[in-house]
Amino acid sequence: MGKTRFNAGKRVITMIDWQNVPAAIWRQNKARLRVVQRIDPIRMDDLLGVDNQKQALVHNTEKFLRGLPANNVLLWGSRGTGKSSLIKALLNAYFAQGLRIVEVDKDDLVHLPEIVDEIRDLEYRFVVYCDDLSFEAGEKTYKALKSVLEGSIELPPENVLVYATSNRRHLLPEYMDENLQSKLVGTEIHHGESIEEKISLSDRFGLWVSFYPFNQKEYLRIIDHYFQGFTGDPDQLHREAIQFATQRGGRSGRTAYQFYKYKGG
Repeated sequence: MGKTRFNAGKRVITMIDWQNVPAAIWRQNKARLRVVQRIDPIRMDDLLGVDNQKQALVHNTEKFLRGLPANNVLLWGSRGTGKSSLIKALLNAYFAQGLRIVEVDKDDLVHLPEIVDEIRDLEYRFVVYCDDLSFEAGEKTYKALKSVLEGSIELPPENVLVYATSNRRHLLPEYMDENLQSKLVGTEIHHGESIEEKISLSDRFGLWVSFYPFNQKEYLRIIDHYFQGFTGDPDQLHREAIQFATQRGGRSGRTAYQFYKYKGG
């Protein structure tokens, strides 16, 4: 599956059998990619209530696999609505067509250029996956991400895209006083430098896919999907599911799955 090839200073280069390995995770302490042994088996059909988001991401990914121009993707919005699950489902759907995933934690983005160098000349198509991506004031690791998204003096590799999930559209915290820097010039709004810096990062993702909280009808449809074959009172099941969501503070696919596990399947 994977073996150490050589040690370049403190950084260990690992040979991975990408023909049989669908995904790897960057481990900072060992400075290497670790092969993922157990892949989440989630499928596209398991994800309900996100049909438009699914269609957008599938269209972009299929273009990427065919060698056509495709965008880096930012999946942003409400928690528990399927952002991460959709990327995992993509891997299961398109592994046979050459899709591979490299997961990199936000804190490890400083290593991203080196990670990309290891895979840029391979025949497979790689999605660098950053889950729950956001940055606090003063953090600078996003600058490495910027260079990979649009390149520096060297163009980004054609076989690598970045798919990131986040609860924030602009990835960086936004403060009320920063809006005071904006100016109206004619009929156009010109943002201040701090806002422009924040917007510039998310702008490097050519495709934004938005996720919103589920309404009650959609939430109960997901409940019914998980409880196929349920022999009890469906109205009582729905009442319990609604109460569970209320206690959790919101309706989502994640909440529906947690309720399913709570009821014991």
